[in-house]
Amino acid sequence: MTESVQAGTTAPGDRTEAGVRELVRSIVIELSPGRDESAGPDAGLIETLGYNSLALIELAFTLEDEFDLAPIEEATARQITTISRVEDHVVNELAGRGELVADP
Repeated sequence: MTESVQAGTTAPGDRTEAGVRELVRSIVIELSPGRDESAGPDAGLIETLGYNSLALIELAFTLEDEFDLAPIEEATARQITTISRVEDHVVNELAGRGELVADP
């Protein structure tokens, strides 16, 4: 992982929803074969960013490592098709564990 992604890393107790969303987006963009920095939240992982099955697996593993997430269920993974859905998934997982603090 490059310095730009690592620089956004925060301790679990210091994570805000906005900060998590920003970090997730940067990871998604950085790992994407298309690397479209201008991609918006509704950009498709496959259609817009050029993800293939191997790249999606790498993304899943990276997010699991970065946020200490459990492996994602296949049915859930199939519904995560855009940047915003990736963000939502990570935010919901962290919120469910009480690991987000209020945005300032």
